[in-house]
Amino acid sequence: MQAYSYVDGKWHDGNPPVLGPLSHATWLSGIVFDGARAFDGMTPDLDLHCDRSIRSAKALGLQPPLTAGEVYELCLEGVRKFSSGTQLYIRPMFFAESGWIDPDPETTRFMLSVYESPMPDPTGRFNAMISPFRRPTPESAPTDAKASCLYPNSGKAMRLAREKGFENAILLDQIGNVAEFATSNLFAVKDGAVITPAPNGTFLNGITRQRVIKLLRGSGLAVHEAQLTVKDLMDADEVFSTGNYAKVQPCTGIDGRSLQPGPVYQRARELYWEFAHGKGK
Repeated sequence: MQAYSYVDGKWHDGNPPVLGPLSHATWLSGIVFDGARAFDGMTPDLDLHCDRSIRSAKALGLQPPLTAGEVYELCLEGVRKFSSGTQLYIRPMFFAESGWIDPDPETTRFMLSVYESPMPDPTGRFNAMISPFRRPTPESAPTDAKASCLYPNSGKAMRLAREKGFENAILLDQIGNVAEFATSNLFAVKDGAVITPAPNGTFLNGITRQRVIKLLRGSGLAVHEAQLTVKDLMDADEVFSTGNYAKVQPCTGIDGRSLQPGPVYQRARELYWEFAHGKGK
């Protein structure tokens, strides 16, 4: 895998050693990241991902040493190191070097990794289980940041799902309503109307999620951000996911119930690809 990482003002090949055993980020999780994509010569919503990286850092008590615009320009610089059209993952990170329990904001450092990461097959499908693991509330975890410390819970959910023969997991919020997939946001379709869980502080209001909502509404489809129960999900005609890694993907099974990629999913994917290639808004 070809990769370039930017650390302390310089680009390095591959995966340079950065964190030490005394680094706050190593032992107390004072680190945030964001993820964006480059493919077909396009970097859809890269500016929004860079903006969010700054917000995440501040939400965790860090003090970003760069502006969102500077992060954006470095991301583009990294993309230019690869052949045009290479499918890439773009990951800016901010982390604390020092601190006792809470990070020392004045020791915030910046890293950026840009590396080859093929997009999942556009015909890729996955099945999911309702997970026993729940998303935390804002009172119990830094859910207002894309913080690395939130992801071990997703890892537990994914590991259990795979052990039981599924590719993904559906996590609920603390009161038992559907929150999202372990790795992406969730959409359901019933009688032609789209419903997606309303952001309630327990899951990330994804950039790709927001983009797909805007595109679907612009095409004339009704999209409701509302409470979604497990029963609603099991009664749905279609279920699909949105996220930066795979963009728009169909869910083809939930807890043994089979689903098929439907027309709303197909429309969402087409609209997003048109937007990403500069053919839509």
